[in-house]
Amino acid sequence: MDSSAITALAALMGATIGGLTSFLASWFSQRTQARAQLVAQDTVQRQELYKEFIEEAARCYVHALQHDEPDIPALVGLYAKIARMRVLSSPAVVDVAERIAHRIADAYLEPDKTFLELREMVNDRSIDMLGDFSQACRTEFESRRSQYF
Repeated sequence: MDSSAITALAALMGATIGGLTSFLASWFSQRTQARAQLVAQDTVQRQELYKEFIEEAARCYVHALQHDEPDIPALVGLYAKIARMRVLSSPAVVDVAERIAHRIADAYLEPDKTFLELREMVNDRSIDMLGDFSQACRTEFESRRSQYF
């Protein structure tokens, strides 16, 4: 083989390897960016769902403490959010959300609370039924963060 053919072959191989390396680096970069974007969208979607659930559950619970007649549309909305959680969330989050819904339903069966009773519930923190839910959500987010980073 003559030296000019070897030089041309080496240049061709170098260009091929350089192009392939550039292509692979670009592909990995795009893949990483797409994955990060999906994770961010999923996180925002969960945060919005959990926010809506917390607000709805709090309204339903206060209504249950003050009324004998259940607010059926609000309870249906609450259960709809739990159904969405079954699709998106960990079993631990869904379990806590279901316990909250049961507690709200049970509160309708109890006698209505007076303002003094509500104040006492605030003081002894028994009115806070969403603490476990918030903790389950935080644990889920931390677990997911550790999986991706």
